[in-house]
Amino acid sequence: MTQTLEHLTRRTATMGSIRGIVRTMKTMSAINAAPYERAAEAIGAYRATVLDGLHAFVTAHGPLPVKRRSDGPAILIAFGTDHGLCGNYNEIVAQAVAQEVAQAPCRVLCVGVQAEDALTGLGIHPVATLMPPANVDGVERLAGRLLARLDRMRDAPGLADCAVSMVFMQRAGHGRQRPVAQPLLPLDPDLADGFAHRRWQSSSLPFSRLDPAVLLSALLRSYLFSGLYRAAAEAMVTENAARLARMQQAERAIDDRLEMLNADLRALRQSEITTELLDVIIGFEALRKRNARRPARIGATGGDAHV
Repeated sequence: MTQTLEHLTRRTATMGSIRGIVRTMKTMSAINAAPYERAAEAIGAYRATVLDGLHAFVTAHGPLPVKRRSDGPAILIAFGTDHGLCGNYNEIVAQAVAQEVAQAPCRVLCVGVQAEDALTGLGIHPVATLMPPANVDGVERLAGRLLARLDRMRDAPGLADCAVSMVFMQRAGHGRQRPVAQPLLPLDPDLADGFAHRRWQSSSLPFSRLDPAVLLSALLRSYLFSGLYRAAAEAMVTENAARLARMQQAERAIDDRLEMLNADLRALRQSEITTELLDVIIGFEALRKRNARRPARIGATGGDAHV
């Protein structure tokens, strides 16, 4: 198909506009990831404080009660995204959830409607779907809603001692991402034994006026909240990193296309300039030849008239 100079110019301008949009999206992804990353670091400090509280509880009241995993279905929380432009993010999460469900029956809580669609496509139907956070303030609200949902589910018959785990995307080396399955409840036996065998590093023994059962329940809720918050924040950081990687790929592809369009544009301009120069030269030569023949005819006519 023959392309005109105007057509190529419009295509180049359009591609330049698309590149500007992609560059803006890339910048926004880099900027949006920073608050979630700081939130993940902050909740890490909060989690360390909660673990110190559990250590203090064990020091004051003895080892934590050991609960075995019930034979009933576990609860699995899948963190997806609805924001788009991040590749097959939800499909990877859905595949990881399918692997967990294949090992043991699970009641799935889903974060993100698009993740729900990916799970449904694999034959997994979540019992509830929550919306992902739109900003860093929404991470706390999401963790609180998930915690309330877990309380209601674990109050149901046969689910009081059920295991709770999460599947979310986590950053890997070289700018990549990978799905992670992380258990929340029951507590890791190594973690509980570590509290019992680790010496309390203080000259004063821990003391609390609260009922031990109430205190332990509050500490476990804080432990669950910190785990949910951290997973949600890490999932958002990974989502923005995935979007940033896709935008970088798109930017490189657009740059390559722009280079091709500019090369075609330069070649077409050169061709048109060459054609115009040839037209000028041909016209000049025609005029020169016509002017060279005209005096001879005039001279011949004048001679005949004189005779």
